[in-house]
Amino acid sequence: MTDWLREHTLITYILIFVMVAYVYHKVFATRKLPLLKLLLVYAAMAFGCYILLIFQIFGLPIVLCIAVALLLMLMTGVRAYAEKRQNRNASSQSQK
Repeated sequence: MTDWLREHTLITYILIFVMVAYVYHKVFATRKLPLLKLLLVYAAMAFGCYILLIFQIFGLPIVLCIAVALLLMLMTGVRAYAEKRQNRNASSQSQK
């Protein structure tokens, strides 16, 4: 897989950028930014993703590491949803 990602650099860059943007929106975007600041954030993110692409090309597993981070975020979200639902069910049963 690493060889395929090394051969298809544009797809790898887009994949890195999309995953990093998703992590940014889920973790770091606490409020809506004005358009100019948002463009500045995305420009910095694009440059940072280019650096991550260079690391990926030279053999570091950047795409895999970001994918693991996304998996951990998914697991945390599912657990928070389950706990919220359990607390809601417990509170509705205690009121009866």
